[in-house]
Amino acid sequence: MRIVQVVSSCSGVERERKDAKPKRVGWIEGGWQGHHKRKADKGHGSSNKGAPGGKGWQEIGVIEEEGFLDDEEEHTRIVPRKCYYFLVFVLGFVALFSFFALVLWGASRSQKPHIVMKSIRFDNFIIQAGTDASLVPTDMATTNSTVKFTYRNKGTFFGIHVTADPFQLSYSQLTLASGDLNKFYQARSSSRTVSVAVVGNKVPLYGGGPTLTAAPGAGGKGAQASTTVASVPMVLRTTLHSRAYVLGALVKPKFTLAVECRVLMNPSKQNKPISLEKACHYS
Repeated sequence: MRIVQVVSSCSGVERERKDAKPKRVGWIEGGWQGHHKRKADKGHGSSNKGAPGGKGWQEIGVIEEEGFLDDEEEHTRIVPRKCYYFLVFVLGFVALFSFFALVLWGASRSQKPHIVMKSIRFDNFIIQAGTDASLVPTDMATTNSTVKFTYRNKGTFFGIHVTADPFQLSYSQLTLASGDLNKFYQARSSSRTVSVAVVGNKVPLYGGGPTLTAAPGAGGKGAQASTTVASVPMVLRTTLHSRAYVLGALVKPKFTLAVECRVLMNPSKQNKPISLEKACHYS
């Protein structure tokens, strides 16, 4: 009988423990909640005492801080988006402009200027004895000639600035005369004829030039002999440079044309134009 009472008392203790456990948890939670609530009520009461209208300085500070954080987050969220849009716009504009410039460059490259050498006229060609700057006796050549060529700009939407290397008239390895082209501007879809004076004054030949041949005059043996110059083969060389400003300084295609013409200077054809249309090589 005593044993049964002990067992029942133990089971009762266990039941009390089981029942007491959730009560203890509930007490902890309730106690924590109550403690938190008391602290909040206490703080609220103190704030009511210090601030009129029922709003405490702690609540106002929390609201202002939260508003400041919201504004900062909104600012950091908007600024990168604006920068992204601006960057996309700039890159798109650069890509579109580059494509447009490339199209203009390709179109301008297909519209090369057309250059044709027309003629050369020898107004004067004399070989006479003389001395060079160091007083060495040698033959001296004096040349006065005019070269003409036509220049046509086939471009439909751009003009061309034209310059050239010196026009050189040479015999063998000797340069007998030279002349400079005055630079000019050729408007779109237009052409012109250009003249260049190629001259040389008392150029020393040092034995490499053509010789003078003496022919008897028309009066026979006693007539005064006249001197004539035999036909002299010459080479005319130059290089023409054409620059087109299609899109300012960004798109400016350049065209270069080297010209070489073989000319036969015939004394009987002085002051008469000699055709160069079939005597020139272009590269």
